[in-house]
Amino acid sequence: MTQPAFDPCRCPLCGQPNACAMATPTTEAAASGPCWCTLVQFSADLLKQVPEAARNKACICAACVAASEQPDTGTSQGQNQGEHA
Repeated sequence: MTQPAFDPCRCPLCGQPNACAMATPTTEAAASGPCWCTLVQFSADLLKQVPEAARNKACICAACVAASEQPDTGTSQGQNQGEHA
């Protein structure tokens, strides 16, 4: 059988662990309640960046969500804008 080209426990954008309780239901995180990803809004622009094969199958990590919420235009507040880890 064909293996998925992605790991549902890793962010499809950066490859880091996404801490999604729904992808790893045997973890302690699953026992504590709904996954963090059900409590936040993902922008349409961020969701468009997810590869087609991973859409609705792998959760974006909190770091990528936070990075997408950073303004990339306007006044600088002393942060290095536009850099990615």
